[in-house]
Amino acid sequence: MLKWALIFAIVAIVAAALGFGGIAGAAAGIAKFLFFLFVIGFVIFLVLGLMAGRKLTR
Repeated sequence: MLKWALIFAIVAIVAAALGFGGIAGAAAGIAKFLFFLFVIGFVIFLVLGLMAGRKLTR
């Protein structure tokens, strides 16, 4: 998911440099959404992993 966020961010930068404002805005919005979705998923799995690790060591 992070890979797709980076791809959309690069597309947004290239589109903005070429003057395509609408496409750049849409690609930046998608990249932002995917990045925050990745961060939320990462935090959830990090907490779950820490909780599972504690149960195994007790």
